[in-house]
This record gives sequence, C-alpha cells and structure tokens, in this order.
Amino acid sequence: MLRSLRTAALGMAAQQLNIDTIANNLANVNTTGYKKSNVGFQDLLYETIHSGNISGKDDKEKPSEIQIGMGNKPVSTFRSFSQGAIEETGNPLDIAINGKGFLQILKTDGSYAYTRDGSFQINSKGSLVTAAGLSIYPEMGIPEGISGINISQDGVISVIIQGQPDPEEIGQMELVTFMNPAGLRAIGGNLFEQTEASGQPSYGLPAEEGFGSIAQGYLEKSNVDVVQEMINLIVSQRAYEINSKVVKTSDEILAMTNSLKR
Repeated sequence: MLRSLRTAALGMAAQQLNIDTIANNLANVNTTGYKKSNVGFQDLLYETIHSGNISGKDDKEKPSEIQIGMGNKPVSTFRSFSQGAIEETGNPLDIAINGKGFLQILKTDGSYAYTRDGSFQINSKGSLVTAAGLSIYPEMGIPEGISGINISQDGVISVIIQGQPDPEEIGQMELVTFMNPAGLRAIGGNLFEQTEASGQPSYGLPAEEGFGSIAQGYLEKSNVDVVQEMINLIVSQRAYEINSKVVKTSDEILAMTNSLKR
C-alpha cells in the first residue's frame, strides 16, 4: 500500500508542474513572439512480481507478466515553434517573420541571443534596438533627418532622407535557423540562447529557401491557444484531484490495516 502513496504523490507533483506550465502559457497569451511550452512525461521503472517465463513446476509459459508501475516523472518542457498570428500594427519599426527563422540580438556581454519579437525602436545613437535596449545584429545605424524607413521582404533596410529624391540603403537583415529550435533555452525578455540540443545556428537572408520573409508594420503574436490551454488545465486539475483521492484512500486502508486485532 505504501507503493500507491508514493505513486500518487509523484502524480500530484507531475500535474503541479503541468499546471505551472499552463499558467505561464496563459500569462503570456499577449506576449509578442511567445512560444507555448508543453511538459513531456515518462513512466518510471516497473516492479516485476511474476514473469511470464516458463515455470519449472508445470512447464507452461504465461501469456503476460505481473508488473506494478512506480508512477511518472516530467522529463522535459519543450516549446512549440508553430507560427503565431501576424497582426498589423502600422508601426514601420515593427517586423514579423513569416516562416522559419530568428532575429539575432547582441547582448551586453558580447554573446548572441535569438528572438521572434520584432518590436524595435531607435535609440539616441540611431541604432535599431529592442525594448530592452539590445541591438539587433548586424547592427543598423539610422541616420538623422529621415522622413521614412522601409524594410523589404528580403530584409533590405532603406531610408528616405529629407532633401534626397531616392531612398538610401543602410543595411541588410539576417535570419538564423536551428536544426532543433525546441532545444533553445529561454532566458526571458522574449530571447532564446543556443544550447547543445538546439545545434549550431545556420545563417541566411530573409525570403531565401528555408528562411521566412519579413513583414514590415506587423508583429507575430503568441501561438498560445487559450481554449486548448483551458482544456489542458481542467484535465490537469482532475488528474491532480484523483491522485489526491488515491493518497486519501491508501491512507484509510493503512489505518484499517493497523487497527486489525488478532
């Protein structure tokens, strides 16, 4: 009976982690470029009480074994990098990636991070930066006195300078893809960093084969499906409740067993 107590307790802990993950998905339903997480579970080792091998007594092979499971455990939280809805903002500095790929961001320590959040701004030095002040890479310098900025589908950035009839090209955006984007590590701020599981980054230009195109004046919204997350929440809640009832029932049976008198 003690086995059922441990198994149910493991089930409750697993469902608590699942609910925590669902809560984080729902909290980020309006976060630009957010990718929902899911928890992966595995069953634990089994205790074989009786094998199906041929018995030495009757020389007969049983068609199945008697095994008792030890519960489950969470093994990973993996992200779904499916495309989120693309919403028009009208802001010329907002960009969305329509397809695969990440924008490369230069962190303050000189390392790189990757994002799907294309809500950029211009800082006092004329650099194109994120809301946290981190520069996009390759770095883009926006000259003073511009009356307009254009970002083409293939990532070419050009500006219209007052007094000049023709637009001036100032930079070229790059995109990065990974063999296993689900292996990227989220570090907050809508940023991801490379890991061994994600593999090495592959570089390319927007609109090239295998890379998405750029949509200026749009942002990619979260790919969280609220209805599906609510269904998952209800299922997890019911699973937690039934595991708690197993703990209660096991405790009651142990109490009855301890109260037995010869």
